[in-house]
Amino acid sequence: MVARGGATRAAELAAFVAAHGGDPSRLALVDGDLGRDDLGLTPAVRGVRDVFHLAAAFSFGMDAAAARATNVGGTERVATWAASQPGLRRFVHLGGYRATALPRWLAGTTYPLSERLRARLYASHGAYEASKLESYLAIRARAPGLPLTVVHPSTVIGAAATGETSQVTGLGETVARLWRGELPALVGTARTFVPLVTVDYLAELMATVPEHASLLGQELCVLDPSTPRLPLLVRAIAAHVGVAAPTRTLPRGLVARLPRALTGIDREALTFLVEDEYDTSSADAHAATVGLARPDLRAATERWATHLIATRFGEDPAAMTGRFVSTGGSRSYVVAIPPPPTRCCSTASVERRQHDRAGRRPRPHQRPT
Repeated sequence: MVARGGATRAAELAAFVAAHGGDPSRLALVDGDLGRDDLGLTPAVRGVRDVFHLAAAFSFGMDAAAARATNVGGTERVATWAASQPGLRRFVHLGGYRATALPRWLAGTTYPLSERLRARLYASHGAYEASKLESYLAIRARAPGLPLTVVHPSTVIGAAATGETSQVTGLGETVARLWRGELPALVGTARTFVPLVTVDYLAELMATVPEHASLLGQELCVLDPSTPRLPLLVRAIAAHVGVAAPTRTLPRGLVARLPRALTGIDREALTFLVEDEYDTSSADAHAATVGLARPDLRAATERWATHLIATRFGEDPAAMTGRFVSTGGSRSYVVAIPPPPTRCCSTASVERRQHDRAGRRPRPHQRPT
């Protein structure tokens, strides 16, 4: 595995693997840098069979030049390095589900983009998504000389059994605003679709890709089509954690014209609030081939929301106190949801705080796995 951080990062990953039942001795981490032509790797890193390119700069509001340097330039450098490996079997590139619904004016273009088209792309999509779309076009242009498979995941949430994640940007920020009582309305329509996939399902599917020659040159869009439309999804999360859900939706165009200080939403995030449908048939067929079943998305989403709240949305990872318990031969993951902020005043949250003051234990989150 190649990552930044050297010995410190290696120790963190080893501890993570051990804590999750893995064998840290099988983990080999090499310090690397997407900004260098040789990726900062020593000549001794040779004989690599499969390359999974998962690295990207992910944040809204990034500088366009910085986003391109990492997400586009870094992708091209990794592809060049991978192509130099004599025994390369597969190059798996992590794209994004929005790349499967390119705007018409971009879908038929060749890479590299003209300055005019690049300026239009970054102006309309923002630095993060534009750089990911450009990196997808870049890697697709390399496909004739690279044993390529592209995996396009949707919004990635925590592990199905525990909700565990370190990713908050995007929909996680919506959950944070919901929890804090700072989400008076949603953006979009009743049909807005932000599809989800659990991180463990995505990882298990990706791990099997190089073993199947039939996936060479293929693109897999990985998401759970049972994801509720955004208003219903937010309503279900609100009901689970005991806060009031917004009842109004605002047009995306209107919110885009308002200052971020007023809306609390980065304009770049608005590009994901669309009603598009996505073709998952290739990914679904592969999952069936390898015997991979989707987890219960409702239970996984609830556990994810619980994890976000319990860890204060990534600010206090040590606060997670969930545990597995056995009940009648099955296993459940139990996490107590802390009381919501006092400004969140839904009936459910008020009743829970009254129960807490009366000395009763809050009801833990418990779902069968």
